[in-house]
Amino acid sequence: MTTPTTVRAGHPELGRAPRRRPRILLVTCCSALFITSLDNTIVNVGLPTIGRDLHAGVSGLQWIVAAYTLVLASFLLLAGSLGDRFGRRRMFRAGLTIFGVGSLMCGFAPNLPSLIVLRAVQAIGGAMLQPNALSTITGVFVEPRERARAIGVWAAVFGASAAAGPMAGGLLVGGLGWRWVFWVNLPIVAAAYGLSARVMPETRSPDPRRLDGVGQVLVVAALAPLTYAIIEGPSAGWGSPGVVLSGTVGAIALAAFVAVERRRAQPLLDVRLFASPRFAGAIGIAVLAFMILSGFLFLNTLYLQDARGDAPVMAGLLVLPATAVIVVVSPLTGRLVARRGPRLPLTAAGIALTAGPLVLVHAAATAPYCQLAAGYLLFGIGFGLVNPPITNIAVAAMPAARAGVASAVATSSRQIGNVLGVAVIGSLVTIDHPHVGWYLLAGCGAAILTTALATTPRNSRLPILTSRDGGRAGV
Repeated sequence: MTTPTTVRAGHPELGRAPRRRPRILLVTCCSALFITSLDNTIVNVGLPTIGRDLHAGVSGLQWIVAAYTLVLASFLLLAGSLGDRFGRRRMFRAGLTIFGVGSLMCGFAPNLPSLIVLRAVQAIGGAMLQPNALSTITGVFVEPRERARAIGVWAAVFGASAAAGPMAGGLLVGGLGWRWVFWVNLPIVAAAYGLSARVMPETRSPDPRRLDGVGQVLVVAALAPLTYAIIEGPSAGWGSPGVVLSGTVGAIALAAFVAVERRRAQPLLDVRLFASPRFAGAIGIAVLAFMILSGFLFLNTLYLQDARGDAPVMAGLLVLPATAVIVVVSPLTGRLVARRGPRLPLTAAGIALTAGPLVLVHAAATAPYCQLAAGYLLFGIGFGLVNPPITNIAVAAMPAARAGVASAVATSSRQIGNVLGVAVIGSLVTIDHPHVGWYLLAGCGAAILTTALATTPRNSRLPILTSRDGGRAGV
């Protein structure tokens, strides 16, 4: 087996080393996104069955999802920095190993606590996969339009995982049992591991930053207690000592993180980047969009299987208008961003993601399917439009040598949205006000529309950073 060449980010060979087989490389990198994203959608379909089997209430189901997304959000920035320092291919392959072991063991989980812990193990591997895969793609596809199309494929793969998740989850849960929603990852992990050894170059930053241990601890100290407070608040009481203490600790840790990172020469996250309206807007839109997605999947799964009484297979088929259209719209949006810039797709996404939840606000258990399909279709269109432009803006905001951190910022913002969506919407379901959840998701869509109009100029193409640029692309 040929040993891949080690190439430093910013080096002229970065874009040439793997270009003999760029499509295979793109497939290999996108497989990481597929399995880590599939694990969200496919598990959502199985939640009611898992809850009955492991005797879990709504808060327990929230933790099955939140343990995964919370750990992903907490460690993506560190994983991107580790890739910049020790090699992205090395981190990618290590991530595949950890994710595969976690998936295998999740399928053997005997109870709810062990499943939650093993979901966190899965997420550690997933955190090592996504930023290092995306930074490899942005280093290989260096021509601006070519990169935009490649990121469109990346976004389409997310759509494919979203489309495959509900259907595959329904078939597996209904035919083989919920444990197979974790074991289905293993063949993809094995294939990606083998391909990465052949086609993925070893790249790293020529001047990697020092690891920011204090910043990493503060990220975990902020996200974990805040998530706990949101999930447990409805059942334990918002004024209970544990919830109040958790919320207070999380808020203090978040404020400390911002203060510490502003003073560090080599921070985990350069918070000064958020002084750029376009970068801050893109990250904010990412959080809102994925809050909508995760909230929609969680709320709609419980609605279809618990309120309507649909079987898991039927529940997966019913959301096909939402998930399948993402596959179609995402790559087209990548081309649109390359030609027209991010304003048009982000504006259209905001409109669709506002309208979709409003269609479903008053959907009763006996609502006609045409009403549901209309809402699902709007969700799919909106989400297919929103993902490629925010990825391009975020990655273009940092120097090429910080590609791992740049892609990790974009990816971690999505996972923070996933955490908030499940935590907040799950809490609303707990207090038996599901229609409030749909209104909240519509409000997030309106916020996306407002942010897109405020932070993206008219008729401008997005300046995309290439590996030959030494500085920072305008944002």
